[in-house]
Amino acid sequence: MSTGCARAQARAGWLFIAPALLLLVTFFVLPVVAGLLLSLTDFDLYAVADPGAARFVGLRNFAAVLADDAFWRALANTLTFVLIGMPLSLAVSLAAALLLDHRRARLRGLFRTVYFVPVVTTLVSVAIVWRYLYHPRYGLLNYGLELLGLGPIDWLGDPRFAMPAIILLAVWKNFGYNMLIFLAGLQTIPDELYEAAAIDGAGPWQRFRHITLPGLAPTALFVGVTTLIGYFQLFAEPYVMTQGGPLGATRSLVLLMYEEGFRWWRMGIASTVAVLLLVITVVAALVQLRLQRRST
Repeated sequence: MSTGCARAQARAGWLFIAPALLLLVTFFVLPVVAGLLLSLTDFDLYAVADPGAARFVGLRNFAAVLADDAFWRALANTLTFVLIGMPLSLAVSLAAALLLDHRRARLRGLFRTVYFVPVVTTLVSVAIVWRYLYHPRYGLLNYGLELLGLGPIDWLGDPRFAMPAIILLAVWKNFGYNMLIFLAGLQTIPDELYEAAAIDGAGPWQRFRHITLPGLAPTALFVGVTTLIGYFQLFAEPYVMTQGGPLGATRSLVLLMYEEGFRWWRMGIASTVAVLLLVITVVAALVQLRLQRRST
């Protein structure tokens, strides 16, 4: 291939990817750079009207945020949500995918649709239903506890149960997406492997451990990392259900960032929280990538 043809193909390739690169730079790179710059200023409500009023403060915002108990409480809430909600979500998604992939399963298309409906349902309508489920006096969950002889629980008003209630809602709403990805991964595993293992006397658990799990390793890596990143961005569920309460028990880092930026108009502090969240998420994703690659 001549040098001229190679250059022409290279130019054609850059032209094809130029729209995607333009969107990536416009909606990801530039906002990240703007957030980094804002985190080094005292940008507030007055600076919105006059950007020249913003002053450069260096790392003062980072020192203030790291010394704030509200930040550490929000970080603890976010980590609780990630460390409990992510494994639970992956387990439920994988279990549903295994059930739908079973050879005796019927009406697979119907069940795939039913399980995926919560993903595409607006959170406001979902929150209305779940508020009734969590109602301290008339909720279905407390009715079930009453049948078991247990007392009612104030699911959204008790700091001990508010975060588990949010986790349960988030897992129910989001597991259908990962279920479809796991289902696609299961369908790429050859049936001949299962047949050969069954002939050799391998039981269901052995087939799952030595065939299904290794075959799903690339899929699990993708699902695990994307779920981790998504769960670090917890916002909509506590904002709609509890507004971060009670007593800050469900305030996440993103919700704290929203309150600082759009309730108190301290854009510099909000950008600082965003930068710290970005660093934490990247570090956690890299650790998970390394751990999952070592296990495969």
